[in-house]
Amino acid sequence: MTAARAVLFDRDGTLVEDVPYNGDPALVRPMPGAAEALALLRSLGVPTAVVTNQSGIARGRFGWDDMGRVHARIDELLGPFHAWAVCPHGPDDGCGCRKPAPGLVLDVARRLGVSPAECVVVGDIGSDMAAARAAGARGVLVPTPVTRPEEVRAAPVVAPDLLTAVRVALDGGPDVPAPVSVPAAGRAGARRPARVLTHPTTRPTDRPTDRPTDRPTVRRPS
Repeated sequence: MTAARAVLFDRDGTLVEDVPYNGDPALVRPMPGAAEALALLRSLGVPTAVVTNQSGIARGRFGWDDMGRVHARIDELLGPFHAWAVCPHGPDDGCGCRKPAPGLVLDVARRLGVSPAECVVVGDIGSDMAAARAAGARGVLVPTPVTRPEEVRAAPVVAPDLLTAVRVALDGGPDVPAPVSVPAAGRAGARRPARVLTHPTTRPTDRPTDRPTDRPTVRRPS
């Protein structure tokens, strides 16, 4: 794939630790490698953005002001970002912005003045990859303990960490190590194996976790 002109990141479980329905900026903690990955993009002048489902607003778990304070803290730690795009709706609201729908990706591409095909979406679950695909963008999955095996198998590209994901986006693929197949675990009708990429100094098993080991790895209903 060609080099990205913009890189769009999922928020929870990708840029910062996934704290369910977080409205408290004090709980914001960057994921391993996030600062380095973003610094690399900024050093090359590549725009960055955040595309995030925040159904806690629709569910009444926090308000827009609470979310704004959380985002201000993320900007303080990891920003600034060229754009933020948020879906505040619940899963049954039928909107066009909630991932896996393409609305957030399309909105950010328009605001940045690039085509969706020139964007790479980096996320930790299948809905991030599906939103990228539906928008005509490209996706790189960075798995965490909540990523389902079938999501890894279905992903177009899998990276062990954020810095590798960004290098893939910047390189467009040609200069990364040769891909290896992820076993389909014997599932009938399994999709084609994902393309798994590792940086030469990173083993595939050295994946960062999105939460401390003493916290349950339960998937958050975003």
